[in-house]
Amino acid sequence: MAARILVVEDEEALTTLLRYNLESEGYEVETVARGDDADTRMKERIPDLVVLDWMLPGLSGIELCRRLRARPETKQLPIIMLTARGEESERVRGLATGADDYIVKPFSVPELLARVKGLLRRAAPERLATVLAYGDLELDRDKRRVARSGRPIDLGPTEYRLLEFFLEHPGRVFSREQLLDGVWGRDIYIDERTVDVHIGRLRKLLNIGREQDPIRTVRGAGYALDDRFAKVEGSPS
Repeated sequence: MAARILVVEDEEALTTLLRYNLESEGYEVETVARGDDADTRMKERIPDLVVLDWMLPGLSGIELCRRLRARPETKQLPIIMLTARGEESERVRGLATGADDYIVKPFSVPELLARVKGLLRRAAPERLATVLAYGDLELDRDKRRVARSGRPIDLGPTEYRLLEFFLEHPGRVFSREQLLDGVWGRDIYIDERTVDVHIGRLRKLLNIGREQDPIRTVRGAGYALDDRFAKVEGSPS
């Protein structure tokens, strides 16, 4: 799964430039022109990183940054602040508010891309890792291959994306709605029961004989990659 980046910028030309270059790097990009709209959007779906303009209609970038840092679910969210203000005092203010990095307009696109990659590497290394491993499961993104205890497993495209999503967030419980959003995308309408069908297929392909099921069903909540699976399967014999 590509890292999701939210660009909060009201200059249309700059938004287009950022979207093009970030998508060219393989990121999933969403854009919002107003600070208050971005605030609402992130209450529904949290991205992996935010590129945030200082001056915005509706709600300033500084105030939005403060709000994000005040919420437990976005307290550690990587934020890069964009601004036309170059004075040292303003840079200090932006960083003091909670931004992780600060870039003054006009800026070098390659520099911005390097900072985005650096922040993601520190905050969410699993998003950039070539190989994801958990217990005796291994998923190689470059080769699009999955194996369990060295045994190759042939997954369909949807089951592959499901497993990749779980491996990026081991132990975290996701509702069917969250899985639909994260794996299928928010712009595609699919019945929530479809998630159960694909979870069943994934389980059937992953588990042979008496192998431990790595996927945990949480009654009334959803599904998770069982954190006990890594301890049992990954422990030395």
